[in-house]
Amino acid sequence: MTLANAPVRVATGAFILNSGLGKLKADEGTAQFLHGAAASTYPVFAGMEPKKFAKLLAVSEIAVGAALLTPFVPATVAGAGLAGFGSSLMGMYLKTPSMTQEDGIRPTQEGTAVAKDVWLVGAGLSLLAQGLRRR
Repeated sequence: MTLANAPVRVATGAFILNSGLGKLKADEGTAQFLHGAAASTYPVFAGMEPKKFAKLLAVSEIAVGAALLTPFVPATVAGAGLAGFGSSLMGMYLKTPSMTQEDGIRPTQEGTAVAKDVWLVGAGLSLLAQGLRRR
């Protein structure tokens, strides 16, 4: 971790790690909500039990957050994980009609909470580019 990318890694890593830790003990209602949102966008998750999906999501977020916060994890690895995570959220945003206005890009009131996660993609790509440039 360089001094130049430390602020991005700490801010995003702490946020995502906290989100993952919060989902570890998701109740049934939360698990069903998370599963429903993901399964409607990514059908591969449709057959998965909601509680197992919530656990998988939690562990994935913890892994991405921890990678970002761990100094010896290269920026390319941390950035790729962050960009991938952010891209999955943007995929959900873009594929859910109620989240975008008629143009399919600008967010509705419901979509604003997910649309703002575009910063995760930008931060991940920046880390990835920094890591590749250093090589």
